[in-house]
Amino acid sequence: MGTSGENMDILIVGGTLLPMTAPGKIIENPLIGIRDGKIAFVQANNNSQSYQEHAATVLDASGCIVMPGLINCHTHLGMTLFRGLADDLPLMSRLDDHIFPAEARFINAETVYAGSLLGIAEMILSGTTTFCDGYFFEDEVGKAALHAGMRGVIAQGFIDFPTPDAPENTDIKETAERFLKRWRGRSPLIVPSLFCHSLYTCSPETLQTIHAVARLADVPFQIHLAETSEEAALIEKRYGKKPAELLRDLGLLSPRTLVVHGIYLDDDALKILSDHQVKVVHDPESNMKLAAGVAPVPKMLRMGIDVGLGTDGCASNNDLDLFGEMSAAARLHKVFSGDPTAISASQAVEMATIGGARVLGMESKIGSIAPGKEADIILVDMNKPHLTPCYNPFSALVYAACGADVAVSIIQGRIVMKDRQISTIALNALLEEVRGIAQRIEVLAYAKH
Repeated sequence: MGTSGENMDILIVGGTLLPMTAPGKIIENPLIGIRDGKIAFVQANNNSQSYQEHAATVLDASGCIVMPGLINCHTHLGMTLFRGLADDLPLMSRLDDHIFPAEARFINAETVYAGSLLGIAEMILSGTTTFCDGYFFEDEVGKAALHAGMRGVIAQGFIDFPTPDAPENTDIKETAERFLKRWRGRSPLIVPSLFCHSLYTCSPETLQTIHAVARLADVPFQIHLAETSEEAALIEKRYGKKPAELLRDLGLLSPRTLVVHGIYLDDDALKILSDHQVKVVHDPESNMKLAAGVAPVPKMLRMGIDVGLGTDGCASNNDLDLFGEMSAAARLHKVFSGDPTAISASQAVEMATIGGARVLGMESKIGSIAPGKEADIILVDMNKPHLTPCYNPFSALVYAACGADVAVSIIQGRIVMKDRQISTIALNALLEEVRGIAQRIEVLAYAKH
């Protein structure tokens, strides 16, 4: 109560709060004060009038669910430019005939900035307030995030063949160190990271070199792992070890290691990840669309492995809406296991909020609504036919809501979207720019057809 006489930048009044400070916790008619980008207090709304007199902005959350901003733990934002470019094709045909030629010709700093800004706009509009990315020209992703006022983990990517941003052989250790130096401390919204594409596209030397830089700098080390059965078989044939075993034996596993997908992992592999406190990112929609398989997420959670949700890039999953990922995660594991309790609605919401924060090593700052934490908060408008009646807010969010139901997005105490209008991005001009890029891509992609 000591804050009542102090000015608040934003005061959120009413609604139903899912603070995510404890599983399944619900607070009706809350009062949330925000000052200097952080949550000043959270309490029952006993007498909001005295607080409203000291608030610069008052948000009436009546009829809304108030919850932490969603955390997208795996994206390739530049690939927003390839949304729907080559759907429903065999993997290698899609890559060789469409995606790779388009990347080689059209991926540059300018197009990655535009695609990333578009992806960030989509995420803000659908309630995501933090993303974790890895792609070419990753500096442009960071610039787009700063432009939009978005929180992001941005990862310089590494792979053992020429890329659009590294067409010739480069000193990868120096590249990694320069990237981290450019971004460490540049903004409280941005956390730099390093990303090795996979075990089959990066040599052991590349993996160990980049991991050593990440470990020394104490930043996340990311890698795609066991995404397909073909990958798992290739690694075992090449190295005589299963993917998780190889990671362990190369010394690449730690609490700062993020493995993405993790579909083809047996019990021994899961124990390896658990023993080393490795984090896992689950991308259910991408995995289904590419017919990659089903990750053993319920077993991971039972073993105490931290799991967050990701959308992957728009060439693998055509949208960046984490509400869809929550729904897919809950439904997929029910039908695959035959157990309707495999992943509950509250577990799905947890993976998209505080679970994702733990995966990124940011649980002390984001992922839940509590005093002292960063004010990354969204309001979901429940005054919709498809959300009425609402007996359980977790179930409504996972099984009925979508990103378009988000009415307000707040990042670091700044309202970046209200009433479906983004304040930080000139959206119409951006849409026109991306449509122009897409016209050029389409001419190349379908030139053979």
